[in-house]
Amino acid sequence: MKPKRRIPPIIPVTLALLLFGAVKLPIEQSLDDAHRASFFRGAKLTLGLREQIGQGAFLAALSGYRSLVADLLFLGAFTAWERTDWGKLVVLCNNVTALQPRVIKYWEMSVCYMAYDASVAARNNPRLPREALRIKAERQYWDLGRDFVERGIRNNPDRWKLYERLAILMKDKYQNHAAASEAFTKVSRFKDAPEYAKRFAAYELSYCEGREAEAYALLLRYFNQGPQERLPTLIARLKALEEKLSIPPEQRIYIPARNHH
Repeated sequence: MKPKRRIPPIIPVTLALLLFGAVKLPIEQSLDDAHRASFFRGAKLTLGLREQIGQGAFLAALSGYRSLVADLLFLGAFTAWERTDWGKLVVLCNNVTALQPRVIKYWEMSVCYMAYDASVAARNNPRLPREALRIKAERQYWDLGRDFVERGIRNNPDRWKLYERLAILMKDKYQNHAAASEAFTKVSRFKDAPEYAKRFAAYELSYCEGREAEAYALLLRYFNQGPQERLPTLIARLKALEEKLSIPPEQRIYIPARNHH
């Protein structure tokens, strides 16, 4: 008797995935319009993505398991972060966000990994003795973080969270207060936006050369709304602008001394 040929285990799994994919294909096709209407602009399942995530993961994603594959890749991204393997991390973050472009947390974490963690590591890298090289590497990671958040916004223009992340990035890293103010203003236009967004937009505007009077008028409006709005940062920015704009003493804000009795 001829010995029975053993079927490699990968073949049944592959066939099952392809069969399931064939069944789901009409459903997936019907969802395409809904995805586009929901700003779903994720990368297609290309051969380039297949080379990066491997054949098994690619087949799983092709068969409708994008979410599961993205979760597994994200766990790998966390491991790469722990090992400070920044090159691998950026590839994994790109793959995860391509598979699940409507999941905000993936974009947010990618921004934090690149613009904050990797950039700090680059600035303090002892293998780069020249400061100029460390600064260049640091800024490259800032730019990677910015690229992630801007791509995230293009995929999710109907949500305010990534606009806020962009505002914080422009403020913290680039010191671009005009861009930060603009991003906070965009946040404030959403119905479910946090109440602080408009005030933060005015704070950032107050640092912009040539727009101090505009910022002062906005901040003064908040101040005049009552004691609940007179937060330390608001008062500090108003006083700084009063000096810069040479506001007459009698027109400056007045904070009565607290009664300690």
